[in-house]
Amino acid sequence: MLHLDAAATSPVREEALAAAWPFLTASFGNPSSTHGLGEEASAALADARKSVAAVLGCRATEIVFTSGGTEANNLAVKGLALGDPRGRHVVTSRLEHESVLASVDALVRLHGFEVSFVDVDARGTVSAESLAAALRDDTTLVSLSTANNEVGTVQDIAALTVVAHARGVPFHTDAIQAAGTLDISMSSTGVDALSVSGHKFGAPKGVGALAVRSRLPLEPLIHGGGQERGRRSGTENVAFAVAFAVALRLADEERRSGELDALSALSARDAFVAAVLGSIPGARLTGHASARLPRHASLIIPGINGETVLLELEQHGVLASAGAACAAGHDEPSHVLLALGISEDDARTALRFTWGASTTADELRGVADALLESVARVSIG
Repeated sequence: MLHLDAAATSPVREEALAAAWPFLTASFGNPSSTHGLGEEASAALADARKSVAAVLGCRATEIVFTSGGTEANNLAVKGLALGDPRGRHVVTSRLEHESVLASVDALVRLHGFEVSFVDVDARGTVSAESLAAALRDDTTLVSLSTANNEVGTVQDIAALTVVAHARGVPFHTDAIQAAGTLDISMSSTGVDALSVSGHKFGAPKGVGALAVRSRLPLEPLIHGGGQERGRRSGTENVAFAVAFAVALRLADEERRSGELDALSALSARDAFVAAVLGSIPGARLTGHASARLPRHASLIIPGINGETVLLELEQHGVLASAGAACAAGHDEPSHVLLALGISEDDARTALRFTWGASTTADELRGVADALLESVARVSIG
């Protein structure tokens, strides 16, 4: 099977597994314990924190390990909004992951906040002007994703952060889809907080991190023993934190050393998209044509059923998706596609192909052929 659903998850790297194994076996200590076994775990956790901070461009004390990207986004949005007395107004977009949108909704329902949804164009791009227009004197947080998980559009986060900071507003970005592929470091983008999730770049499922500037007050979501410098209580998952750090470091090293590979990835992506659009009548790319993730192609094919095509593709040995895995099984069309002005009927035809660095251009050409055959078979049937 050819896995073209990398936006949903990635296989665990062997190096990450090897790094985690000692802390699942002999070195199983609680990092809060003061004896030797606990101190060994504590040292490993500290090293993992330093490694993650080096990649994300912040201090080690500014890293909070979480159970994944959803918790990291919840902690960022709720924690920063509730921790800052500046006001009760937040700005986001309708393209965000459900974990951000649901967190904003909780602020509105339970804490009296107001929300403004910044305008986006048909390609999913947020402009500096549209963000500036959404800000108010009482805006306490902006939360916009670096790259959209469904359509792949990449935002100019550095430019948007400048707009928010000009009004004194902290900026959080959900960088989950971009980690390991783009430069997401806080030192490069200027953001005040960013979320990442381990299973997108080769760490196990169940571990993530929030990087948040220490100058910002952060209200914890989980109370208890005061771990993670009081920002996220609960005994830390040392093994997975270690695996997370290793996988993130390796992914970032590969990104920084792979300029030629990056050009090849863009060429292969664009050739795949061109092959599909050139062979399937009515097929359209969703999201931005060029400002998009390098291994991401999202399409709508009016007149077909996306889920039926995916079943046909699986018979050809190709695993893809209709959109976000966290929304799988829902009958409602994608909120992202609707926000881009795509009709409900067309949104139900959505297909998303996302792949890892090992996928070749030849394999993608084969996928384009398989998609053509699958669409033809479904149309005939």
